[in-house]
Amino acid sequence: MSAHTVLVVDDDKEIREAIGIYLRNEGLNVLEAEDGLAALELLEQHEVHLIILDVMMPRLDGLGATFRIREKKNIPILMLSAKNEDADKVLGLQVGADDYVTKPFSPLELIARVKSQLRRYMTLGMYEGGGRVIQLNGLALDPDAKEVRLNGEPVRLTPIEYGIVELLMTHAGRVFSINEIYERVWKEPGFRPENTVAVHIRKIREKIEIDPKNPRYLKVVWGLGYKMEK
Repeated sequence: MSAHTVLVVDDDKEIREAIGIYLRNEGLNVLEAEDGLAALELLEQHEVHLIILDVMMPRLDGLGATFRIREKKNIPILMLSAKNEDADKVLGLQVGADDYVTKPFSPLELIARVKSQLRRYMTLGMYEGGGRVIQLNGLALDPDAKEVRLNGEPVRLTPIEYGIVELLMTHAGRVFSINEIYERVWKEPGFRPENTVAVHIRKIREKIEIDPKNPRYLKVVWGLGYKMEK
């Protein structure tokens, strides 16, 4: 992973430096920013493969920065916060974060999540399907191009959202439980993943469904999980 660059954004210099040490020990390149505005400037100047982003910061906080980043980029975002309530985690995921770590965090856990997100970001979409395009009515998945189109128009998905769509579209009609979706897409055991998966499902529906409350493609099977309708 030596060619990969991680941007660490936190107004606490000691936390930034500590995270930087952990990441550099894993052979990663590290950039640092003290707030969301500084992070946006660095993203314009450097190629970044993952962002570790604190929630509470001056000038532009983590939620605002995530919203701005998602307007242009699908880089994985790992949010950091001292808050541990489910509502706070859900809010972070709603604005576009891919994962969430609560302070104080274990360095081993942080590094494991960073590696998991980087692997997914760098390899997502390399589906071994002979280059075929998977078509479900107006929804199309091109695994080679790592692209989803709706009625011919590209759909901007985050790496996690793409992973969920790819999983469900390549197994259209099959119902996946919440735990199955989490373990296959996040590639780690799930611990109370209901809110996390539900937020991503909701965001996907907002992008691919004409009426997200009455979805045509991404269906819930109550008590069992989710599926893509054939």
